[in-house]
Amino acid sequence: MSECLVEIRVDAPAWREVEFEAVVREAASEALREAGPKGCPLELSVLLTDDSAMADLNKTWRGKDGPTDVLSFPGDFRPSPAARLLGDVVLSIDTLKADAARAGLSVTDHLAHLVVHGILHLVGHDHESDPEAAAMEKAEADILGAMGIANPYLREAPLHS
Repeated sequence: MSECLVEIRVDAPAWREVEFEAVVREAASEALREAGPKGCPLELSVLLTDDSAMADLNKTWRGKDGPTDVLSFPGDFRPSPAARLLGDVVLSIDTLKADAARAGLSVTDHLAHLVVHGILHLVGHDHESDPEAAAMEKAEADILGAMGIANPYLREAPLHS
């Protein structure tokens, strides 16, 4: 596994209600161990925000109105001996809590899932087609399973906004 420096920045007070740091670090570590590039140090930035900031980012970068649960912004990663920014993962506490409640998940389990989901996007996974979505869901379920978290796709409620 590559060494990974995870920088976590919090800009929404509601995140203080969630035990996020250990969850984010473990989810990032597991995701990169299973699916990340090997052999070079990586840097990952995680921004924990709210729906207002997320809606602005979603509009600016994706042209979509309203907030979403997670956004991923790839960095300048190129395999080399020097550390590279893998990218940024941005999560909204408001959407995360609402989606977790709707799906009957704990906030921390859903947080782990969204961190994994965001990192998989950074390493090249996508869900634009059915085969891509199936492969990404399997990777997510495998990584979460290694963390002792049940497969979230076995639930009936949708998990991503």
